[in-house]
Parts: sequence; C-alpha cells; structure tokens
Amino acid sequence: MKNRAFILLAAFLVLLTAGAGPALARADDKGSKGDLKGPAKESDKAAEAFRDIMGTPDKAIPKKVLDSAECVAVFPSTIKGGFIVGAQKGNGVVSCRTANGWSAPVFLDLSGGSVGAQIGGQSTDYVFLIMNRTGVNHLLSNKFSLGGEASVAAGPVGREAGASTDWKLKAEILSYSRSRGLFAGVELKGVVISTDGSDMRAVYGGEGNAKDILLDNRRTAPAEVQAFPKELGRYSTAVGEKGRR
Repeated sequence: MKNRAFILLAAFLVLLTAGAGPALARADDKGSKGDLKGPAKESDKAAEAFRDIMGTPDKAIPKKVLDSAECVAVFPSTIKGGFIVGAQKGNGVVSCRTANGWSAPVFLDLSGGSVGAQIGGQSTDYVFLIMNRTGVNHLLSNKFSLGGEASVAAGPVGREAGASTDWKLKAEILSYSRSRGLFAGVELKGVVISTDGSDMRAVYGGEGNAKDILLDNRRTAPAEVQAFPKELGRYSTAVGEKGRR
C-alpha cells in the first residue's frame, strides 16, 4: 500500500509540474538584450491590472492611502502552485513619485514559497504600496524580503477604510492581492522582491539603476514601457517628497 501511495503521489507531482511548466514559462517570458517586447508587455499588464482594480471604488485602494504612497509596484498574473509545498513566481513593475510626477518604471521579480494544506495553482495580481523612505530604501537595495527586511501589512480597501489612519502606523509596505476577481488587503510574508536585471538592461542598457530612475529622475524610459506610470497618474497626481516641500 505504501509503495502504491508513493507511486500515485509521484505521478501527481509529475502531472502538476507538467501543467505548471508552461505557466511558469510565461511568467519568465523575457525579451533579449535591447528588445523592448518583454518589458513593454509587463508594463502594459501592470497598467491593465491596476486599472481593473481601481475601477471599482467601493473595493479599490482608497485614494487617501494611494496618495500617501511613495511608490507603487504591481505584479500581474503571478503564478502560484504546488502540492503541500507551494511556490509562486511573477514579474512586476514599480514607479515612484518625483518632483515631476511618477518616475520611469523599474522592472522587478517576485518569488517565494509556502508550506501547508494546498493543492493546484492559480493566478494572482499583487499590489504593493511603499509608504515611507525606509520602504523605498529596501526597494533600492535590489533584493529584499517582505516580513523580513521590510515590514508589511494588509492594506485597507474601499472608501470607508480611507477614513481610518491606522494604516499609517502599520508597516513600510501595504500589500494587496486579487484572485478570481476578489481584491483585498493581504499580509504577505516570506516573498522576495528583486530587480529584474534582464528587463532593466533591455530598457536602460548598462546605465540604469533603481535610484537614478525612481528617485533622481535621471533616466527617461522609451514610450513603449511607459504605460504603467501613466496609468498611476490617472489615479494619483500628487508629486513626490521633493515636490511637496
């Protein structure tokens, strides 16, 4: 019986891996050096996901909360899957406020694992609001973990949540997720966010680093990858820290 159970489990894992393979490959779909197709697609997808989320005011990120964020990162269609031991993988885009509005985009990777009662897979959109300079510094470090180096809390949702000030005291980063149409704040821990070197080289060559792009506004991105910061500007036009003072 034990041998039979082991064989069945092994067969299930093979089938699961075969099914997850194409999805993970799509999450890792990159253009070659100098090819803007991959980064442009990621920026477009992030813009679309953010637009869909903000399109329902009663369930969206409150404007007061969004206007207080220094940076916004979106990871659309992050793939989650596993059997007991789970994993997730996704690509995302982040833009920060500057004296001139939203910065050119920086491209990111998201990865993480979990252990527990889980089976199968799903696609999830994640949104992260970086609320203060400490959170921004984590973002500039090129690699950090949520709940580790950076404190994270579930973000408030809807108009009524915007009236509360509790969210200001909770964390450096507020996190949200949307799966199967349900959008809510989520306390997502154990996830690692890092800079996507291949997309960054494709867009900015060897001259692009996160600080120059996100804070100092020293780099101008090609029009093909500007969909995400432009979409942010539709919902929050407040300038960054330098422009507020």
